[in-house]
Amino acid sequence: MSRAVVLGGGLAGVLAATVLAGHADEVVLIEGDRYPSGPRPRRGLPQSHHSHVLVAGGARALDALLPGTVDALLANGAHLRGLPGDALIYSADGWFRRLHTDAHLISCTRGLLDQVVRRRALGGGDVEVWEDTRALGLTGDEARITGVSVSRRGAPPETVRADLVVDATGRRSQSPRWLAQIGAGDVEEVSVATGLAYATRLYQAPGDLAAAIPAIMLHPGTAKGQPARGATLFPVEDGRWIVTLTGTRGGEPPTDEQGFTAFARSLRHPIVADLMAEATPLGVVRPYRDTVNRRRFFERARLPAGFAVVGDAAVAVNPVHSHGMSVAALGALRLREELARHGLGPSLFAGLQAALAAEAERSWRMAIEQDGERVTERAGEGVTERAGEGVTERAGEGVTERAGLDGAPRREPNAFEREIRARLAQAKLSSPRLAADFFGVQTLISGDTATDRSEIARVLTGRPEPLLTGEEAIGQYPALAAWRRSRFAAATQLSPHPLNSVAESPHPLKARAR
Repeated sequence: MSRAVVLGGGLAGVLAATVLAGHADEVVLIEGDRYPSGPRPRRGLPQSHHSHVLVAGGARALDALLPGTVDALLANGAHLRGLPGDALIYSADGWFRRLHTDAHLISCTRGLLDQVVRRRALGGGDVEVWEDTRALGLTGDEARITGVSVSRRGAPPETVRADLVVDATGRRSQSPRWLAQIGAGDVEEVSVATGLAYATRLYQAPGDLAAAIPAIMLHPGTAKGQPARGATLFPVEDGRWIVTLTGTRGGEPPTDEQGFTAFARSLRHPIVADLMAEATPLGVVRPYRDTVNRRRFFERARLPAGFAVVGDAAVAVNPVHSHGMSVAALGALRLREELARHGLGPSLFAGLQAALAAEAERSWRMAIEQDGERVTERAGEGVTERAGEGVTERAGEGVTERAGLDGAPRREPNAFEREIRARLAQAKLSSPRLAADFFGVQTLISGDTATDRSEIARVLTGRPEPLLTGEEAIGQYPALAAWRRSRFAAATQLSPHPLNSVAESPHPLKARAR
């Protein structure tokens, strides 16, 4: 009988186990925690209290693996928001117009998503789940993995034989150490610092606004010498909102009640702070700091046959990019394709890890490019650091070096290139075709570059569209605009300065002229 063992019972592990159940006689899923009985945060998932979204590419992959799962999520209270058609987005270049594209995201709590997926993936009994079981190491040698050593509920170690072991244990994966212990050699690892921290809180939304509002994203501005700060607000199930505040070094969001509120109020636009003021806080503010982009190049190592690594255990990008769950689903879909082509046998192992790595490549490149453009200042040191010029660690050599994203010196764009980039960045705010390109890439449903060359030529040679003010952008969403007008009217009766907040628009003179 053939047996596959999957280490880690999070989303990546559950999806991998589901795929393997169609090819192995027996599949064992090893999970260090006990699953919660309801849609609640899981102890072993450090990010379970924070914002989680499935982008369009991941949602499509999830439905291909487990048909009907997206509908089940929506039926249980998840929200689908088109991008940018159902999202109020204030980028560093201005407000997006409300445009229809195929790009979208699905927002809900991580607890709900995991519960829906587990029920559909594991409910049939094709996968044997060992909860409260800790993986201790691999068995075999540099040529072939034969199984894994585990401890069940604190019992003495036992060996589980396997034809294939899949590591889905996430950022804390011990696979490089385990492989070294059996003589399999080193795994190259690259870490790209982001300098980013964030903090999250759930809110009970007012009934008339709970599900009616768009997703809201306030991206950091471009003020030089200042920490980059931003926010997101997503509707989730049970009439709640989840708010995440982000900041780079020297501008990290506080976790106390007053500080969290004041941070939101200090952002480039007050819309998130205003909505927070209308809602009821649920629980405490929860911080998160492990935002380093980290990649382990297992595909370049001399991996033993019978071993593979999926999800964040191989490629973990800054969670602010919202790609982790989607890349896990895309990786599981690729695993299914490779198994259909080769079966669970020797021909599978030669190219499997490279195939899995290819599914994470777009997300990795996007993350390090975008994080590399974030310039931060180290608090109190007066040192400007480009976040993408991260730290590269060569496993086993004890060498730490500063490097650019590809190991080569970075070339700064010249004035002409900066002007072209600025024109294109502003054009995508209003061009349906450029927005479709941009959000198609961001949501992993298209390639990593825009291809609409005729539209690029048009916007570079034509007259730029006028930028929206904050009020014009909000006015695109009737329910949100009506709430804001009623709030303004109520505040006017109480104070001669009803919205004593930061500027509503990057063009305050234009706003006053209206």
